[in-house]
Amino acid sequence: MTLDYLIIGAGPAGLQLAALLEDAGDRPDYLVLEAGDGPGTFFRTYPRHRTLISINKTHTGTDDPELNLRNDWNSLLTDDPALLFTGYTGRYFPDASVMVRYLADFAVKTGVNVRYNTRVTTISRTGDEFAVRAGDETYRAKRVIVATGMSRQHRPDIPGLELAEGYDEMPVDPHDFLDQRVLIIGKGNSAFETADNLIETTSLIHVAGPHSIKLAWRTHYVGHLRAVNNNFLDTYQLKSANAILDGTVRGIERDGDELKVTFAFARADEVVKELRYDRVLVCTGFGFDASVFDDSARPSLAINDRFPAQTSAWESVNVPGLYFAGTLTQQRDFKKSTSGFIHGFRYSVRALHRILDQRYGGRPWPSAPVDNTPEALTDAIVARVNRTSALWQQFGFLADVVKADGEYLREVPVDYFTEGGVGQGPAFVVTLEYGPQHDQVDPFDITVSRIAQDSPGQAHDAAYLHPVVRFHADGQVRATHHLAENLENRWDRPDVHVAPLAAFIARCLGR
Repeated sequence: MTLDYLIIGAGPAGLQLAALLEDAGDRPDYLVLEAGDGPGTFFRTYPRHRTLISINKTHTGTDDPELNLRNDWNSLLTDDPALLFTGYTGRYFPDASVMVRYLADFAVKTGVNVRYNTRVTTISRTGDEFAVRAGDETYRAKRVIVATGMSRQHRPDIPGLELAEGYDEMPVDPHDFLDQRVLIIGKGNSAFETADNLIETTSLIHVAGPHSIKLAWRTHYVGHLRAVNNNFLDTYQLKSANAILDGTVRGIERDGDELKVTFAFARADEVVKELRYDRVLVCTGFGFDASVFDDSARPSLAINDRFPAQTSAWESVNVPGLYFAGTLTQQRDFKKSTSGFIHGFRYSVRALHRILDQRYGGRPWPSAPVDNTPEALTDAIVARVNRTSALWQQFGFLADVVKADGEYLREVPVDYFTEGGVGQGPAFVVTLEYGPQHDQVDPFDITVSRIAQDSPGQAHDAAYLHPVVRFHADGQVRATHHLAENLENRWDRPDVHVAPLAAFIARCLGR
C-alpha cells in the first residue's frame, strides 16, 4: 500500500497535521511514525531545567476562544475545549512534563493514526514515490512530511570541544557544580537557563558568544533571551562575580585539573586571553538531522546547514513531495516571526494542510464571500484584525487575502500569495506587523515619542504591533495603509481606524 502522506514525528506539529487530516471530509491515507513510545518525546528531556518559556495565560477576561489563543502558546488547534492546554495547568510558565501529558491526551482523543517505537533509519525516493525504512519494515508514500523538530545538537567547530559537556548530557543538579568555575558557550535561552540554575552553587560563571545579547522584549522575537531566563544579567552588571564575554572560543585544552580556554574578545580589538575553568558547558542550540536521507532524497540545507531549505509551501527546494512542519519551518521566517514555536507553527501547519488539500485534493483555499464595496470590505477586515489569533501570532508572515471581486481567504503565507499560490487578480493583503525599526526602539524609554498611538496621520510610524493593509495589483504592491496602533489592540474606532481604511479601499478600487 502506498500512503498519501507519511508524517515523521509525533510532536506538536506532527499531531497537529495528523488531526487535520483525520478530520478531513475526504480523509486521505496517512500514517505518523514516531521513534519514542509516546508523543512529544522531545519534551521528556528538554528544556533540561523543565520550565517552558511558552506562556499559558488562563485568566484573560474573555471567553472568546480565538482571542484566548493570543495568550495561550501551547494549545494545538482544536474545536474540543477539553483539548486546550490551559485546562491542564494554571502555571504561566508550565513544567515540560505537562506538555508531554497534554500531547498524549491529544493523540488519543483525536484518534490520529500513529505508530510508536518506530525509528526511521532511511528515506529514499524513486520516481514519484518515497520509501521510508524503519526497523524491518518499509513504508511507501507519495508525500513525506518531516516533523521531527530540531533533533540534532548544534556543536560549533572549536578545537577541544570534546572536553566540554553538551546541553543534552550535562548534569542539571546545581550541587554537582559546587564551588566550580564554569564557562557556558552560547547566548540563547538554553545558556541563560543553565546559568540561572547554577548561580547559587558556582564560584564563577562566564557566558560567552560572538554576538551581542538580544532581548525578546525589544526585538519581539520570542526565541531571543526571555526575561524568565535573564536573572544572570543582574549578577553581571551589579558585579557579582559573573560575566558575559563577547567573542569567540579559539580552543579548549586540558591542563591538570583545569580546562584552559583560549578566548578572543570581540570588543577589545581581538585581544586573546587564556582563561581557566573547572567545567565548560556547550549550550549552542539545535539543528536539523538530515542523516536518514540517502542521496535520492537528501534535501538542500540553509542557514549554516541547520535547516532544510524550503519553498513558500514548506516543500523542499530540491526534493518534490518532501515537506516540513513545525520548528523546522522557521527557515522561512528565521528570527523574524514565530514559526519555531507552537503558538506560531500550529497556524503554519493548518496552512500547510490547506496547501496539500489544494495541490493533491483538488480543493481551493477555503474562502467566504464578502460584498466588494469599500464599506463591506472594511467591516470584514476590521472584524478580523480585532479577533484573529493567527495573524497576531504569525505577524508579518501569515495574511488574510481579500480579493477585490469579493472573496475572503484567511491565513495565507504572504510569500505563497505573492507567488500566485491562491490565484491572481487585485487583492488586499492584511497582516499584523511591528514597525520596520521596532527592534531599534527601547520600549521602556519614555523619551521615545508614541505619536502613532491612535493617530491615523502618523500610523505609518507605529513601532508596536498594528494592522497593515496592502493593495496588490498586476503582481505589485500598489498602495499601503497602516491602521493606527492602539494600547488595547482594538482597531475599531470609527474616526481613527474605520473611516481611513474605508477611504483607502475606495481609492484602490477607483471609487
